[in-house]
Amino acid sequence: MMSTDRVLAFAAMSFLLIIVPGPSVLFVIGRALAHGRRIALTSVLGNTLGAYTLVLAVALGVGSVVERSVLVFTALKLAGAAYLVYLGVRAVRERRSLRAEFAGDGGGAHGSHGLRTLWEGYLVGVANPKTIVFFAAVLPQFVDREQGNVVLQMLFLGLVFNAIAVASDSVWGLVAAGARGWFARSPRRLSVVGGVGGLTMIGLGVTVAATGRSE
Repeated sequence: MMSTDRVLAFAAMSFLLIIVPGPSVLFVIGRALAHGRRIALTSVLGNTLGAYTLVLAVALGVGSVVERSVLVFTALKLAGAAYLVYLGVRAVRERRSLRAEFAGDGGGAHGSHGLRTLWEGYLVGVANPKTIVFFAAVLPQFVDREQGNVVLQMLFLGLVFNAIAVASDSVWGLVAAGARGWFARSPRRLSVVGGVGGLTMIGLGVTVAATGRSE
């Protein structure tokens, strides 16, 4: 059983990482501005599943390979960046169709569209370079090896991280979706905010691609 102090210390460090807007937060904001509350919250769920996949990878030893290999890390980072740019371009191109979507409050997050949104969020979460480095370099430091069950300890700490991330990202998404409501009073405003959301994701993709790594 892990000590409370150790868990709280990890939670505090996780909060400091999460509260600073990074790829996942900016992605959720972009989706909220472009498509509304339901799409944003579905994206949060996808991001969370992607992040927890990284926890599983680290717990099973894969994370150390990504952290030590410049080639693997760079390939994953660039793949995530390219996907963000693709989503941003698509949001910009589809900005004039947002009026119809808004009438259903982002109701497209149902059925196959909902699964697609979940998958898009998952890909962004699993390719987030900031989270990859954090889990590979920081997560193992909070494990108490004397207590045994190292894998279970990592999985538990990963749940702590993701619980904080869900709360934080959801707030960001809801606030952004609320601001979108003001723009939706005018079709032209809504088109503009859809374009802004798309440009946000494009800029985010470029930023992720240009982000270096500490050796």
